Amino acid sequence: MDEIKEIVAAIKKGDIKPIYFLMGEEAYYIDKISDYIEEHLLDETEKGFNQMVLYGRDVSIDDIVSNAKRYPMMAERQVVIVKEAQDLSRTIEQLAKYAANPQPSTVLVLNYKYKKIDKRKALYKALKKDNVVFESKKMYENQVADWIRRVLAGQDYIISPKAAQMLVEFLGTDLSKIDNELKKLKIVLPAGTQITPEHIEENIGISKDYNNFELRKAVGSRNAVKAHQIAKYFAENPKDNPIVVSVALLFKFFSDLLHLHGMSDKNPRSVASALKVNPYFVNEYLDAARNYPMKKVSYIIGVLRETDVKSKGVGANAIPQGDLLKELLVKVLG
Repeated sequence: MDEIKEIVAAIKKGDIKPIYFLMGEEAYYIDKISDYIEEHLLDETEKGFNQMVLYGRDVSIDDIVSNAKRYPMMAERQVVIVKEAQDLSRTIEQLAKYAANPQPSTVLVLNYKYKKIDKRKALYKALKKDNVVFESKKMYENQVADWIRRVLAGQDYIISPKAAQMLVEFLGTDLSKIDNELKKLKIVLPAGTQITPEHIEENIGISKDYNNFELRKAVGSRNAVKAHQIAKYFAENPKDNPIVVSVALLFKFFSDLLHLHGMSDKNPRSVASALKVNPYFVNEYLDAARNYPMKKVSYIIGVLRETDVKSKGVGANAIPQGDLLKELLVKVLG
């Protein structure tokens, strides 16, 4: 986020580069930078003649260069934005010649999503001379809850750790999806609100009591009644609660417990750092480690591997996913 702020701050100051090559696995930040340039670099009277949006699947590198070499009309500069530029991956190196000597009155923006160019080749070397090359890296799942907190804090909202974790477990690491859901919350909740699991349930539709976060918590505390209640809810709503997600989350949880058992320093701060979990949840892991000795954890990891294979149809085609989860819980909690 700091790099994005620096790029935007430079644009605001008038330090505008001829090419912005935005690449990488995380599309959210690529869109943020591109949208900012599209909305703010030219005023409304200039955009009609001097702002152009192209799509990688519809153009060639020659088309892009031809448009970039045009002169602006009644304006200081023109803006050419190429969306879905990754569709040009086979020919993108052909842009190297233009990148070495770009048109100074053109701002060329390339949104090269889900991929990155070879840093050993001519294009990257030319781009690095006096342009912006931004690589948007995929965020790890254990970083997303903190990202949610920081984004909301910048907009005068607070979110509880459990509410943030619910969003992560329901939406994964897709920042664009998460951002869309946060926008919904901000429409109905005034600035200064602390967002709670109840707000998530009421406005996004994620159950605060029956979700993978609560399943992990119930399993960790050996609360068999609660765990089986959640499994029953999942069985009744299989599309919203696929077993592969539940198994993956439990596998990570017990893998972390195995790591925890091997740690000599079980100070909460050390545990949070080693397991890369929010300090708010550390006691949950410490309690689970007391409930599940290392030998039991190793056994459960094996059971989870078996269930994962079965959930994908290997040797268990006729077993409903709800029944697989119930069978898993019996073995884990037994």
